[in-house]
Amino acid sequence: MRKWILFFTSERNQKIIVPFLAVMLGFLVGALVMLFSGYNPVEAYLALLKGAGLLGNIKRFGDTLLSMTTLTLTGLSVAFAFRTGLFNIGAAGQMLMGGFVAVYVGVTLSLPWVVHMLLAVFAAVLTGALWAFLPGLLKAKFKIHEVVTTIMMNWIAYWSVYYLVPTYIPGHFNTESIPIKPTATLRVEWLTQLFHGSYVNIGLFFALAAVVIIWWVMEKTVFGYELKAVGFNGQAAKYAGMKVSRNIILSMMIAGGLAGLAGAVFYLGYTDNIKIGVLPSQGFDGIAVALLGLNNPFGVALAAFLFGFMNAGKLFMQSATAVPNELVPIINAIIIFFAAIYLMIKIWLQKIGKRFSEGGGDE
Repeated sequence: MRKWILFFTSERNQKIIVPFLAVMLGFLVGALVMLFSGYNPVEAYLALLKGAGLLGNIKRFGDTLLSMTTLTLTGLSVAFAFRTGLFNIGAAGQMLMGGFVAVYVGVTLSLPWVVHMLLAVFAAVLTGALWAFLPGLLKAKFKIHEVVTTIMMNWIAYWSVYYLVPTYIPGHFNTESIPIKPTATLRVEWLTQLFHGSYVNIGLFFALAAVVIIWWVMEKTVFGYELKAVGFNGQAAKYAGMKVSRNIILSMMIAGGLAGLAGAVFYLGYTDNIKIGVLPSQGFDGIAVALLGLNNPFGVALAAFLFGFMNAGKLFMQSATAVPNELVPIINAIIIFFAAIYLMIKIWLQKIGKRFSEGGGDE
């Protein structure tokens, strides 16, 4: 018994246990909501799994991976900023501007597929990084909080795209751009066939590569150590000889570049064009993904998969069981609530371990 108590109260194990508890408690509360609403939670959750392709439908599983891809990148954007002491609320705007430039390159240039696609992706990453440069500069030089500036940049991006799309790349309707050329798409035939027609694309591999790269930078490089040091204590980092202002700006730009990559993946791999009047919700969902993933790149990927399968399966759940698909955002919110009280759950586990150790117990 003591070994189990020590397992649950270990600082290292709690990083895995607490998110798991948050998810389980979220689904449990969701089941109670369904019961009180007159629905069968077992049938609803089975339908959710079927809709997400986790019970054998390969196309629906591809749709889950498609949703996961964008959320992984926006979650990484927010998590990277968190780890370096910044709060990036601007992932939606960075994603939108990156997506616009990617679509613009995809529409206006005529190049071979690999060159055209990679150029559009690179342009999106660069645009996202540049869009985050100003909030980083204002934070580093004038101590203006990045929450305020990134929120404002979201709406500047929103109205900029509102003007730029019908002016420079108008489509058949005033509310959307012309579709990108086939040479700029992220979809590949073998992947489409593998997932039986799903729009899952090579952006998935970009997202997984980004997870590994960000983990390596943060955990294995001097540069990553400096970024984290500036986030933990800027004055101490400055005293140690680190360039605080430069690192703040670079942190925001890297976070913006990840969000810009999310824009490329979404607009080049899924929609094939860009619409006006829409601020991508994935930018805000990335905050929840980062929170549930405890700002760890691999945790972010797992959290993105969870949110992806719920987003992919909710419509099937509604059609199969008549459970409103609005229940999925409720469950998501409950999961995030329990993840947000991470410290509270951690304290509870520590108190349990302390009481057990004081009172003795079975080996």
